[in-house]
Amino acid sequence: MTVTDPETQAGWVPEDETDAEDMPLSMRLSIADTLTLGNATCGFMAVYFTTTGILIPHLQGSQETGMARHSAATAVILMLLAAIFDLCDGLVARKLRSSPMGAELDNLSDLISFGLAPAYFVLVYGMVADDAHQRVSALAAIVVLLAVVLRLARFSCVTLKDGMFQGMPSPFGALTVVSIVLLELPFIPTLLAIIGVAWLMVSRVEYPKPRGVLAVAMLAWIVGAMGLLAAWAFDAPGGQVLLATGCALQVVLGAVIPLFATARRVNTFRDNRRVARAAQLP
Repeated sequence: MTVTDPETQAGWVPEDETDAEDMPLSMRLSIADTLTLGNATCGFMAVYFTTTGILIPHLQGSQETGMARHSAATAVILMLLAAIFDLCDGLVARKLRSSPMGAELDNLSDLISFGLAPAYFVLVYGMVADDAHQRVSALAAIVVLLAVVLRLARFSCVTLKDGMFQGMPSPFGALTVVSIVLLELPFIPTLLAIIGVAWLMVSRVEYPKPRGVLAVAMLAWIVGAMGLLAAWAFDAPGGQVLLATGCALQVVLGAVIPLFATARRVNTFRDNRRVARAAQLP
């Protein structure tokens, strides 16, 4: 009920004495959620640097390649930083706790950092590259974005065996797509490789979850990739070669892991058939 102050005749409501502990669980942010929001921020800033440092100067007819190189490196480093946040928020959530909206926050942040940001990077590539076709690149960007959307939606609905992902994880897929663009291959091979990565993200190929030693190795790989990008951005001696080597390794990993997964599935199928046949023998 509203109470009126007789002196001021202003209406006022008694102060809510609800303690912070009584706040609904759905409104509390955990440490893991804060890391997830850092992931989303990095993805948004990657789009910002791609726009202000690459697209706008190109539309204005600027011939300054150094600025574009710095902005491209900054955008990709931000995506790598988003991948670190994405890796850490899962580890922290398992060690401490996650709020009830943690999974939704994670999916939304991943959509920004590993769906929108790399798709936009592909779109801008199609606008600024000499041999690219803008409309075809836009189509490829849409394919990447929809692949991430479908993958994240399936991840929320499908229960898989512990320790495995179905389809290429979106952070790995985003970094592979960006690596393909940075390799500066001819347009058609670049386009086909990007579509191939998008297909892997929605495929049923199993990928191991980054835990334990694998998580440490992934973190080391991401930090090393940041160093390669920094060397390329500041035109260090051999920076271009180092960046091309790192991007090539990322693409090779993206192609090799599905082969190992397929071989393992075939071997498991053969073993199961062998056991079934042995059980049928008298």
